[in-house]
Amino acid sequence: MPFAQLVIGPPGSGKSTFCDGMHQFMSAIGRKCSVVNLDPANDRTSYPCALDVRSLVTLEQIMAEEQLGPNGGTLYAIEELENNFDWLEQGLAKLGEDYVLFDCPGQVEIFTHHASLRNVFFRIQKLGYRLVVLHLTDSYCLTLPSLYVSSLLLSLRAMLQMDLPQLNVLTKIDKLSGYSGLAFNLDFYTEVQDLDRLIPHLEEESSMFKKPRFEALNKAIIELIEDFGLVGFETLAVEDKISMMKLLQAIDRAGGYVFGGAEGANDTVWQVAMREGVTTMDIRDVQERWLDSRDEYDEYERKQLEEEAARLNSSKRETPDEQPDDGNDIMEDLARPSVPSDGGGIRVVRIRGPDAAK
Repeated sequence: MPFAQLVIGPPGSGKSTFCDGMHQFMSAIGRKCSVVNLDPANDRTSYPCALDVRSLVTLEQIMAEEQLGPNGGTLYAIEELENNFDWLEQGLAKLGEDYVLFDCPGQVEIFTHHASLRNVFFRIQKLGYRLVVLHLTDSYCLTLPSLYVSSLLLSLRAMLQMDLPQLNVLTKIDKLSGYSGLAFNLDFYTEVQDLDRLIPHLEEESSMFKKPRFEALNKAIIELIEDFGLVGFETLAVEDKISMMKLLQAIDRAGGYVFGGAEGANDTVWQVAMREGVTTMDIRDVQERWLDSRDEYDEYERKQLEEEAARLNSSKRETPDEQPDDGNDIMEDLARPSVPSDGGGIRVVRIRGPDAAK
């Protein structure tokens, strides 16, 4: 039984970067993975593309022949893909039991109310794939209350439209410290509760929101989101392996990969990782790592990398015969404490440091 991630989200949310990073991460842990590009406008993929929709139809061709703009051309291309699903089915058959990442277009219409992409997903599911939708959102949206509420609505609409297991992900969380300060701690935004606390901040953002009609509209939108109770967020710093592993654990639980599938579907290294609970990072740790104490953590990790490089160089000089990489190195790295142990002004709540007993 093959598994797949369907990566959607608005333009600039980091879909292609995510597919590239996830492909590299899965390769590092020994999980065979392929990436399928479903974006007819993406002519420069940073990842090795196992199957590219542009070999079926391109956005430039559609715009020229049908006299359509970029958005209309993308919708037309997805309809072409739906009508020529045999092409996709034959391409997927060649990938065997590979874990597949589908890099989808960024036009929000295709995953909020247009039916073709949803129909393609359902037909992929009928091929035997266990699917998880990943809806990516740039974490910059947290800096403006109105933008955050809009992102909540978009995520909710995508969940209702796709009707598949879905995780909403705040990407570029490592960039968040470079923006203006947040009104609340990170857990407020990821857990999506008590949204009425946003109303005073909406009014501060713009005097327009102080008008009675907008105040009533904001309250109605917030009540709608809370009444559904579906939206929550994971976080991701795509270049951080701890963050990638934490997200992949959540994806595996949502899609059933953690419970196994076809014989040999779960590789040994990942079974060890899931069984041993290598990652224990929760949203408070994300807050501390990327917002409260980022500089200290960056310095600590830099020193760790330098020590690791020195250790590897010394080991190579002593044992020149190279051993094949079985994925255990990344597991050893993940098992090491990822917090500074020399004080450094950082307080770690759940991990005992060397000074804890004093």
